[in-house]
Amino acid sequence: MRILKKMVSVLTAAAFVCNLTGCGSGNDSSAEYTIGICQLAEHEALDATTEGFKAALNDKFGKGNIKFDEQNAQGEAANCSTICNNFVTNHVDLILGNATGALQAATQATTEIPILGTSITDYGTALNIKDWTGKTGTNVSGTSDLAPIDQQEDMILELIPDVKKVGILYCSSEPNSAYQADLMVEELKKDHIDYKEYTAADSNEIQSITTTACDECDALYVPTDNTMASSAETIKNIAIPAGIPMIAGEQGICSAGIATLSIDYYDLGYQTGEMAYEILKNKKDPGDMEVELSDKYTKMYNEENCKALNIKIPDGYEKLETKSE
Repeated sequence: MRILKKMVSVLTAAAFVCNLTGCGSGNDSSAEYTIGICQLAEHEALDATTEGFKAALNDKFGKGNIKFDEQNAQGEAANCSTICNNFVTNHVDLILGNATGALQAATQATTEIPILGTSITDYGTALNIKDWTGKTGTNVSGTSDLAPIDQQEDMILELIPDVKKVGILYCSSEPNSAYQADLMVEELKKDHIDYKEYTAADSNEIQSITTTACDECDALYVPTDNTMASSAETIKNIAIPAGIPMIAGEQGICSAGIATLSIDYYDLGYQTGEMAYEILKNKKDPGDMEVELSDKYTKMYNEENCKALNIKIPDGYEKLETKSE
Protein backbone atom coordinates (compact mmCIF):
# COMPACT_ATOMS: atom_id res chain seq x y z
CA MET A 1 0.00 0.00 0.00
CA ARG A 2 2.86 2.38 0.88
CA ILE A 3 4.47 1.63 -2.48
CA LEU A 4 1.18 2.36 -4.26
CA LYS A 5 0.76 5.68 -2.42
CA LYS A 6 4.33 6.62 -3.28
CA MET A 7 3.76 5.86 -6.98
CA VAL A 8 0.60 7.97 -6.96
CA SER A 9 2.49 10.87 -5.38
CA VAL A 10 5.26 10.64 -7.96
CA LEU A 11 2.78 10.56 -10.85
CA THR A 12 0.84 13.49 -9.39
CA ALA A 13 4.01 15.55 -9.06
CA ALA A 14 5.04 14.68 -12.62
CA ALA A 15 1.64 15.73 -13.92
CA PHE A 16 1.94 19.04 -12.05
CA VAL A 17 5.34 19.71 -13.64
CA CYS A 18 3.96 18.87 -17.08
CA ASN A 19 1.13 21.34 -16.57
CA LEU A 20 3.62 24.06 -15.75
CA THR A 21 5.94 23.34 -18.66
CA GLY A 22 3.26 22.39 -21.19
CA CYS A 23 4.77 18.98 -21.92
CA GLY A 24 2.72 16.58 -23.97
CA SER A 25 0.14 19.20 -25.00
CA GLY A 26 0.69 18.98 -28.76
CA ASN A 27 2.10 21.16 -31.54
CA ASP A 28 0.59 24.45 -30.37
CA SER A 29 2.49 24.57 -27.09
CA SER A 30 5.65 23.09 -28.58
CA ALA A 31 5.81 25.69 -31.34
CA GLU A 32 8.93 27.81 -31.19
CA TYR A 33 7.05 31.06 -31.79
CA THR A 34 3.45 32.28 -31.87
CA ILE A 35 2.52 34.90 -34.46
CA GLY A 36 -0.73 36.82 -34.47
CA ILE A 37 -2.07 37.68 -37.92
CA CYS A 38 -4.68 40.42 -38.15
CA GLN A 39 -6.08 40.67 -41.69
CA LEU A 40 -8.37 43.61 -42.29
CA ALA A 41 -10.76 41.96 -44.74
CA GLU A 42 -11.25 38.91 -46.91
CA HIS A 43 -10.32 39.49 -50.54
CA GLU A 44 -7.93 38.06 -53.08
CA ALA A 45 -4.90 40.32 -52.53
CA LEU A 46 -4.89 40.18 -48.72
CA ASP A 47 -5.57 36.44 -48.71
CA ALA A 48 -2.57 35.86 -50.97
CA THR A 49 -0.35 38.03 -48.77
CA THR A 50 -1.24 36.06 -45.65
CA GLU A 51 -0.56 32.76 -47.42
CA GLY A 52 2.83 33.97 -48.66
CA PHE A 53 3.76 35.17 -45.16
CA LYS A 54 2.92 31.83 -43.58
CA ALA A 55 4.73 29.90 -46.33
CA ALA A 56 7.95 31.83 -45.78
CA LEU A 57 7.98 31.13 -42.06
CA ASN A 58 7.12 27.48 -42.51
CA ASP A 59 9.97 27.23 -45.02
CA LYS A 60 12.39 28.99 -42.66
CA PHE A 61 11.46 27.30 -39.38
CA GLY A 62 9.84 24.08 -40.58
CA LYS A 63 6.14 23.27 -40.24
CA GLY A 64 5.00 22.84 -36.66
CA ASN A 65 7.55 25.25 -35.23
CA ILE A 66 5.35 28.32 -35.78
CA LYS A 67 1.85 28.70 -34.39
CA PHE A 68 -0.28 31.15 -36.39
CA ASP A 69 -3.21 32.81 -34.65
CA GLU A 70 -4.94 34.02 -37.82
CA GLN A 71 -7.86 36.43 -37.44
CA ASN A 72 -9.95 38.32 -40.01
CA ALA A 73 -11.54 41.62 -39.01
CA GLN A 74 -14.18 41.50 -41.79
CA GLY A 75 -13.38 45.08 -42.76
CA GLU A 76 -14.16 46.55 -39.33
CA ALA A 77 -11.62 48.77 -37.56
CA ALA A 78 -13.14 47.92 -34.16
CA ASN A 79 -12.55 44.24 -34.85
CA CYS A 80 -8.90 44.98 -35.66
CA SER A 81 -8.49 46.62 -32.26
CA THR A 82 -10.09 43.71 -30.42
CA ILE A 83 -7.97 41.18 -32.29
CA CYS A 84 -4.68 43.00 -31.68
CA ASN A 85 -5.43 43.63 -28.02
CA ASN A 86 -6.06 39.90 -27.63
CA PHE A 87 -2.72 39.17 -29.27
CA VAL A 88 -1.03 41.36 -26.67
CA THR A 89 -2.92 39.68 -23.83
CA ASN A 90 -1.84 36.28 -25.17
CA HIS A 91 1.81 37.41 -25.39
CA VAL A 92 2.38 36.53 -29.04
CA ASP A 93 5.96 36.87 -30.29
CA LEU A 94 5.13 39.00 -33.35
CA ILE A 95 2.07 40.63 -34.92
CA LEU A 96 1.38 40.89 -38.65
CA GLY A 97 -0.95 43.74 -39.61
CA ASN A 98 -2.25 42.89 -43.09
CA ALA A 99 -3.56 46.20 -44.54
CA THR A 100 -3.52 49.69 -43.08
CA GLY A 101 -6.35 49.36 -40.56
CA ALA A 102 -4.81 46.21 -39.12
CA LEU A 103 -1.37 47.80 -38.83
CA GLN A 104 -2.78 50.89 -37.12
CA ALA A 105 -4.64 48.73 -34.58
CA ALA A 106 -1.49 46.73 -33.85
CA THR A 107 0.57 49.86 -33.23
CA GLN A 108 -2.09 51.16 -30.85
CA ALA A 109 -2.14 47.86 -28.97
CA THR A 110 1.58 47.55 -28.21
CA THR A 111 4.89 49.38 -28.39
CA GLU A 112 6.87 46.33 -27.27
CA ILE A 113 5.88 43.30 -29.37
CA PRO A 114 7.48 43.41 -32.85
CA ILE A 115 4.99 44.40 -35.56
CA LEU A 116 5.24 43.93 -39.31
CA GLY A 117 2.85 45.52 -41.75
CA THR A 118 2.08 44.33 -45.25
CA SER A 119 -0.24 45.46 -48.06
CA ILE A 120 0.47 49.01 -46.84
CA THR A 121 0.89 51.72 -49.46
CA ASP A 122 2.71 54.41 -47.49
CA TYR A 123 3.87 53.99 -43.89
CA GLY A 124 4.32 57.71 -43.31
CA THR A 125 0.64 58.21 -44.10
CA ALA A 126 -0.58 55.08 -42.30
CA LEU A 127 1.32 55.84 -39.08
CA ASN A 128 1.18 59.64 -39.30
CA ILE A 129 4.96 59.95 -39.38
CA LYS A 130 6.18 63.30 -40.64
CA ASP A 131 9.43 63.46 -42.58
CA TRP A 132 9.23 59.76 -43.43
CA THR A 133 12.71 58.30 -44.02
CA GLY A 134 11.90 54.63 -44.66
CA LYS A 135 12.38 53.45 -41.05
CA THR A 136 9.95 53.87 -38.16
CA GLY A 137 12.47 53.86 -35.30
CA THR A 138 9.88 51.94 -33.27
CA ASN A 139 8.74 48.33 -32.98
CA VAL A 140 7.32 48.46 -36.53
CA SER A 141 8.54 47.64 -40.04
CA GLY A 142 7.12 45.77 -43.02
CA THR A 143 6.49 45.82 -46.75
CA SER A 144 4.72 48.25 -49.08
CA ASP A 145 2.46 47.37 -52.02
CA LEU A 146 2.83 50.74 -53.73
CA ALA A 147 3.21 50.40 -57.50
CA PRO A 148 4.50 53.32 -59.61
CA ILE A 149 1.50 55.61 -60.06
CA ASP A 150 3.07 57.38 -63.04
CA GLN A 151 3.25 54.07 -64.89
CA GLN A 152 -0.38 53.34 -64.03
CA GLU A 153 -1.33 56.71 -65.51
CA ASP A 154 0.69 55.82 -68.62
CA MET A 155 -1.52 52.74 -68.97
CA ILE A 156 -4.64 54.91 -68.99
CA LEU A 157 -3.26 56.94 -71.90
CA GLU A 158 -1.98 53.84 -73.70
CA LEU A 159 -5.18 51.78 -73.48
CA ILE A 160 -7.73 54.63 -73.58
CA PRO A 161 -6.03 57.19 -75.85
CA ASP A 162 -9.17 59.28 -76.33
CA VAL A 163 -9.82 59.67 -72.60
CA LYS A 164 -11.21 63.06 -71.63
CA LYS A 165 -12.09 62.68 -67.94
CA VAL A 166 -10.97 60.10 -65.38
CA GLY A 167 -13.05 59.25 -62.33
CA ILE A 168 -10.90 58.30 -59.32
CA LEU A 169 -12.80 56.03 -56.92
CA TYR A 170 -11.66 55.20 -53.39
CA CYS A 171 -12.79 54.83 -49.80
CA SER A 172 -12.47 58.06 -47.80
CA SER A 173 -11.66 56.16 -44.59
CA GLU A 174 -8.53 54.57 -46.08
CA PRO A 175 -5.68 57.13 -45.91
CA ASN A 176 -3.39 55.15 -48.21
CA SER A 177 -6.05 55.22 -50.92
CA ALA A 178 -6.26 59.00 -50.65
CA TYR A 179 -2.46 59.12 -50.88
CA GLN A 180 -2.52 57.21 -54.18
CA ALA A 181 -5.39 59.32 -55.48
CA ASP A 182 -3.33 62.46 -54.85
CA LEU A 183 -0.41 60.98 -56.79
CA MET A 184 -2.70 60.07 -59.71
CA VAL A 185 -4.15 63.60 -59.75
CA GLU A 186 -0.61 65.00 -60.10
CA GLU A 187 0.09 62.72 -63.06
CA LEU A 188 -3.21 63.52 -64.82
CA LYS A 189 -2.57 67.24 -64.41
CA LYS A 190 0.80 66.88 -66.12
CA ASP A 191 -0.95 65.45 -69.18
CA HIS A 192 -3.83 67.95 -68.99
CA ILE A 193 -6.43 65.21 -68.42
CA ASP A 194 -9.57 66.23 -66.58
CA TYR A 195 -10.50 64.23 -63.49
CA LYS A 196 -12.92 64.01 -60.58
CA GLU A 197 -12.61 62.17 -57.26
CA TYR A 198 -15.46 60.01 -55.99
CA THR A 199 -15.23 58.79 -52.41
CA ALA A 200 -17.28 56.26 -50.48
CA ALA A 201 -17.39 56.21 -46.68
CA ASP A 202 -18.07 52.46 -46.76
CA SER A 203 -19.19 49.67 -49.09
CA ASN A 204 -22.83 50.81 -48.94
CA GLU A 205 -21.98 53.91 -51.00
CA ILE A 206 -19.95 52.20 -53.74
CA GLN A 207 -22.88 51.48 -56.03
CA SER A 208 -24.07 55.10 -56.07
CA ILE A 209 -20.62 56.71 -56.55
CA THR A 210 -19.69 54.22 -59.28
CA THR A 211 -22.95 54.93 -61.11
CA THR A 212 -22.33 58.68 -60.89
CA ALA A 213 -18.71 58.34 -62.00
CA CYS A 214 -19.72 56.27 -65.02
CA ASP A 215 -22.29 58.93 -65.98
CA GLU A 216 -19.75 61.76 -65.72
CA CYS A 217 -16.46 60.21 -66.90
CA ASP A 218 -15.16 58.08 -69.74
CA ALA A 219 -12.59 56.10 -67.70
CA LEU A 220 -12.08 55.07 -64.08
CA TYR A 221 -9.07 54.58 -61.83
CA VAL A 222 -9.28 52.63 -58.57
CA PRO A 223 -6.10 52.49 -56.42
CA THR A 224 -5.26 49.69 -54.01
CA ASP A 225 -8.21 50.00 -51.66
CA ASN A 226 -9.60 47.26 -49.41
CA THR A 227 -13.18 48.51 -49.42
CA MET A 228 -13.22 48.78 -53.21
CA ALA A 229 -11.53 45.39 -53.61
CA SER A 230 -14.19 43.75 -51.45
CA SER A 231 -16.85 45.27 -53.73
CA ALA A 232 -15.12 44.71 -57.08
CA GLU A 233 -18.09 42.75 -58.40
CA THR A 234 -20.40 45.69 -57.69
CA ILE A 235 -18.10 48.04 -59.63
CA LYS A 236 -17.87 45.59 -62.54
CA ASN A 237 -21.65 45.17 -62.78
CA ILE A 238 -22.00 48.93 -63.24
CA ALA A 239 -18.91 49.92 -65.24
CA ILE A 240 -18.87 47.16 -67.87
CA PRO A 241 -22.55 47.55 -68.97
CA ALA A 242 -21.97 51.33 -69.03
CA GLY A 243 -19.00 50.83 -71.37
CA ILE A 244 -16.53 52.50 -68.99
CA PRO A 245 -13.01 51.00 -68.77
CA MET A 246 -11.18 50.98 -65.44
CA ILE A 247 -7.48 50.82 -64.62
CA ALA A 248 -6.86 49.13 -61.26
CA GLY A 249 -4.18 49.61 -58.65
CA GLU A 250 -3.82 45.86 -58.12
CA GLN A 251 -4.91 42.62 -59.71
CA GLY A 252 -7.70 41.78 -57.23
CA ILE A 253 -9.63 44.95 -58.11
CA CYS A 254 -8.87 44.31 -61.79
CA SER A 255 -11.66 41.73 -61.84
CA ALA A 256 -13.72 44.87 -62.49
CA GLY A 257 -11.18 46.57 -64.77
CA ILE A 258 -9.29 46.14 -68.00
CA ALA A 259 -5.70 46.31 -66.79
CA THR A 260 -3.38 46.85 -63.86
CA LEU A 261 0.25 47.37 -63.02
CA SER A 262 0.48 45.16 -59.99
CA ILE A 263 2.78 43.34 -57.65
CA ASP A 264 2.35 39.67 -56.74
CA TYR A 265 0.77 39.75 -53.28
CA TYR A 266 1.84 36.21 -52.42
CA ASP A 267 5.44 37.25 -53.09
CA LEU A 268 4.94 40.37 -50.96
CA GLY A 269 3.71 38.22 -48.09
CA TYR A 270 6.65 35.86 -48.51
CA GLN A 271 9.02 38.83 -48.42
CA THR A 272 7.37 39.97 -45.17
CA GLY A 273 7.75 36.47 -43.72
CA GLU A 274 11.48 36.63 -44.40
CA MET A 275 11.60 39.87 -42.43
CA ALA A 276 9.76 38.15 -39.57
CA TYR A 277 12.41 35.41 -39.56
CA GLU A 278 15.15 38.02 -39.20
CA ILE A 279 13.34 39.54 -36.23
CA LEU A 280 12.50 36.29 -34.45
CA LYS A 281 15.59 34.23 -35.17
CA ASN A 282 18.32 36.80 -35.67
CA LYS A 283 16.90 39.35 -33.20
CA LYS A 284 16.83 42.26 -35.64
CA ASP A 285 15.19 45.45 -34.39
CA PRO A 286 12.13 46.34 -36.55
CA GLY A 287 12.81 50.04 -36.00
CA ASP A 288 16.16 49.69 -37.75
CA MET A 289 14.76 47.75 -40.71
CA GLU A 290 13.88 49.64 -43.89
CA VAL A 291 10.32 49.21 -45.09
CA GLU A 292 10.69 47.07 -48.20
CA LEU A 293 9.10 47.48 -51.63
CA SER A 294 8.42 44.78 -54.15
CA ASP A 295 11.10 44.63 -56.84
CA LYS A 296 8.76 43.37 -59.58
CA TYR A 297 5.74 44.99 -61.22
CA THR A 298 3.71 43.30 -63.93
CA LYS A 299 1.39 44.81 -66.55
CA MET A 300 -1.69 42.59 -66.62
CA TYR A 301 -4.97 42.66 -68.52
CA ASN A 302 -8.43 41.21 -67.95
CA GLU A 303 -9.28 39.46 -71.20
CA GLU A 304 -13.02 39.14 -70.51
CA ASN A 305 -13.52 42.83 -69.74
CA CYS A 306 -11.29 43.98 -72.60
CA LYS A 307 -13.37 41.95 -75.06
CA ALA A 308 -16.59 43.34 -73.61
CA LEU A 309 -15.32 46.90 -74.11
CA ASN A 310 -13.45 46.30 -77.40
CA ILE A 311 -10.14 47.28 -75.85
CA LYS A 312 -7.08 46.09 -77.75
CA ILE A 313 -4.13 45.18 -75.57
CA PRO A 314 -0.64 45.84 -76.97
CA ASP A 315 2.36 43.60 -76.41
CA GLY A 316 3.97 43.57 -72.98
CA TYR A 317 0.90 42.64 -70.92
CA GLU A 318 0.24 39.32 -69.18
CA LYS A 319 -3.19 37.79 -69.12
CA LEU A 320 -4.79 38.04 -65.69
CA GLU A 321 -6.14 34.76 -64.39
CA THR A 322 -9.69 35.23 -63.14
CA LYS A 323 -11.79 33.06 -60.86
CA SER A 324 -14.17 32.25 -63.71
CA GLU A 325 -11.40 30.54 -65.68
